[in-house]
Amino acid sequence: MVARIAAEAMSRPTTKDLARAAGVSRATVDRVLNGREGVKQKTVDKVNAAIEALGFVRNLSAANLAKSRNYRFLFALPQSGDQFLAEILRHIKEAESVFSADMIWTDVHQIDENDPHRIAEFLASLSADAFDGVAIMAPETPQLRDAILRLQQRGIRALPFISNQALTDTDWVGIDNRAAGRTAATLMGRFIRDSAGKILVISESMQSRDSLERRGGFDAVLNDRFAHLAALPSLETYGSPERAGQIISMALDRNPDIVGVYILASEARVPLAVLTGASKPRQIVSIAHERTPVTEAALKDGSLDALITQDPGHLVRSAIRKLRALTDNRHTLRSQEKIRIEILLSTNL
Repeated sequence: MVARIAAEAMSRPTTKDLARAAGVSRATVDRVLNGREGVKQKTVDKVNAAIEALGFVRNLSAANLAKSRNYRFLFALPQSGDQFLAEILRHIKEAESVFSADMIWTDVHQIDENDPHRIAEFLASLSADAFDGVAIMAPETPQLRDAILRLQQRGIRALPFISNQALTDTDWVGIDNRAAGRTAATLMGRFIRDSAGKILVISESMQSRDSLERRGGFDAVLNDRFAHLAALPSLETYGSPERAGQIISMALDRNPDIVGVYILASEARVPLAVLTGASKPRQIVSIAHERTPVTEAALKDGSLDALITQDPGHLVRSAIRKLRALTDNRHTLRSQEKIRIEILLSTNL
């Protein structure tokens, strides 16, 4: 067994083999492998073709250890947010020990998600000397898209986190939010059954792409399969308890035929508190996102019928792995990074 492993190790292609197959120098191969500038795209393509043809696998851990290579990643997260955000922060802290052996260090900075100009200013202040990559959880705006482009131009990898951005569909971390919205509509329609009425939809901000996609998926299924149900225009709380109390109570008063509530934001504590305190003429089916102590308790006491969730620990670990792969100009294992949509009921907590 030992002899076979040693023979396999000796037969693995080296950078010398790559250089010979691509017809370039070993120095050029090294520049391509490390993503350094000064190599023509035609040459990069030759080296990548040789990598694929020879089945070359680089031992990045050994190379990074030899060069004392550290990875420095930042999570830019919203200021507002409650228990779900606390779970994200807990798992980032947990990841510090999990990934420390790989020389990966993480930090967190909280941003005002309702001020795109301040977000852009903060991202503009980041230096490639301080950070290799940034995972960004913020609503999609022109200012943020421009700031992400400028980050990438400065050599800092940018990764949308939980809420995607239009210009980076291939590299981001989160669930398929359209599918999550379709799932919510399917559950809503089946729970309500034949009762006709309106659906109250509550969000923090419809500038957030995850909210837009969830709403789009929700409406598509509701219109196609449950014509007796009509979704009201989205209410935006902007993370304000006072505003949430006012607009939700007003919507309930003005629409006595509401039969369902869909909380499509990642934080449901305040909307659930308002709904619990409101006088409702009939039983209302309620569906929300993300498992927190409040939503878990609401499932148990029956004030919430279903939860559509994603694993916050998986989100954080996937973001770190993807940022490292982006930094090293590699790809992650797609099946490992796929974030699953999970449905929780009171019976499977």
